[in-house]
Amino acid sequence: MKKVTLYTDGACSGNPGPGGYGVVLLYDEHRRELSGGYRRTTNNRMELMAVIKGLEALQKRCSVDLYSDSKYVLDALTKGWARRWRANGWRRNKQGQRAVNPDLWGRLLDLCDGHEMSYHWVKGHAGIPENERCDRLSNEALARPHLPADEAYEGAARGPAPSLFGPAS
Repeated sequence: MKKVTLYTDGACSGNPGPGGYGVVLLYDEHRRELSGGYRRTTNNRMELMAVIKGLEALQKRCSVDLYSDSKYVLDALTKGWARRWRANGWRRNKQGQRAVNPDLWGRLLDLCDGHEMSYHWVKGHAGIPENERCDRLSNEALARPHLPADEAYEGAARGPAPSLFGPAS
């Protein structure tokens, strides 16, 4: 099984606001960088999107060492929170509080299932070269003109679309 090192970071200018993600993939002597952004999103969504985009770039099952400075992402994966949320219909607790970002968590869990994953937390802005590169990529991405919509986020912020037929009688 190929061993891949994946560094990720997300950024947002305002929260919510324009957001970006940065990814560095390392395999033997190969290196690939990815980035992208959205016009209105959150920092946590961009942290998730970075990992998703990195894993989506892999064409076969790999042993992946994921390095992230996001406790949000790493704690939910390593402590089993995200899997529990999914098993409970995207509810966080017995009081029925909804899990945030279920669209991205579902994608991420499915992708993680396709690989042998190891998780590593790194301190952000601590001089770790690949983490610093991901930070630059994510900040450059959020500053691009004409960013696309994060449809799931913007749609959720608006709430359900009004019915064309009015209330049921």
